[in-house]
Amino acid sequence: MRTDASSEHLPTSAPQAPVRVIASAQSWVEGEAVRQLEAMARLPGMKLAVGLPDLHPGKGAPVGAAFTSEGFLYPYLVGSDIGCGMGLWNVDLLARKAKPERWAGKLDLEGPWTGDTEGFLQEHGVKSSGYEAALGTVGGGNHFAELQRVDAVHDAKVFSALGLEADRLLLLVHSGSRGLGEAILRAHVDRHAAGGLADDSSEAQTYLTRHDHAVAWGRANRALVARRMLDGIGAMGQRVLDVCHNSVTPRRDTGRTQWLHRKGAAPSDEGPVVIPGSRGALSYLVIPTGESHASAHSLAHGAGRKWTRTAARERMRERFTAESLTRTAFKSHVVCENKDLLFEEAPPAYKPIDRVVTDLVEAGLVRVVATLAPVLTYKTRARPE
Repeated sequence: MRTDASSEHLPTSAPQAPVRVIASAQSWVEGEAVRQLEAMARLPGMKLAVGLPDLHPGKGAPVGAAFTSEGFLYPYLVGSDIGCGMGLWNVDLLARKAKPERWAGKLDLEGPWTGDTEGFLQEHGVKSSGYEAALGTVGGGNHFAELQRVDAVHDAKVFSALGLEADRLLLLVHSGSRGLGEAILRAHVDRHAAGGLADDSSEAQTYLTRHDHAVAWGRANRALVARRMLDGIGAMGQRVLDVCHNSVTPRRDTGRTQWLHRKGAAPSDEGPVVIPGSRGALSYLVIPTGESHASAHSLAHGAGRKWTRTAARERMRERFTAESLTRTAFKSHVVCENKDLLFEEAPPAYKPIDRVVTDLVEAGLVRVVATLAPVLTYKTRARPE
């Protein structure tokens, strides 16, 4: 495990919180991501900056990171997709009865849901936001809804306790608060740029109220994406877990309030977590283990990008046709009718998920419960002209 990353790129007079990068020597972590992590450690009130094995550069602040601060909170470290996370559903359909090719031809989650969105939100205890036209949609970037089969069970006791069966399909949904979170961050940036907020200020309380709403809205959004997917394949499902990986939450471990910011980091204090690979790789169902203070109570949220989107488009277009990327090494199907996105999200653009999870295991942070293989990955249909 790498710890106490070098601060050679920072002024020697600048106070800096401890910086830890949890990754083995076998893992590749881009230097720019570490430099961003170190820069964030210099912010006023910062107490700890942690990079997880999926650490990679973001827009000013790294992704795959968690930060604790005292006295100040930093909306910029949460980012624009407040409440983004992963939800896992147990599907009442045998994996051997999956019809991915047929489902790929008819599933369509674009456009507003035709049901009662207000009623749906009320059922989930969430207020409307003005962004209900996007409720139940996956979104762009690395978001997805993926039907999966169980590849292997490594901890039968935990697997069974979660109500899972090895012969059934699962559904993993990765999405967030859509335009709502973006609007909240934009309002903050317009006034404060990347600056923080004193946690006893009225502006901080206003942000936290809006933030908490976006987190709840994002969770409801994943539930509606799951409902639309399950309706599309004619199945029922039950939510097994739902965790958020873009948020700021208060902790009082030290007797004083500290603020835990997660930017692409799954919680290690809320039970089991799914850590997905690329659409052409396994996902890992894990259970947190051990003491997690040193990791800022956080885990990797996925494989982490290896290439930028521009680099991925250029490299993948040289090697593959768009059509060839709609199938994977697992013979799973991919629904993605945006060609740029298809190339940008190609499996080689991501780090090896097995190495990411192995780093977490070797650091004593997780135990693998099961591995899950893709059957059908939904990203987007073509948008009408």
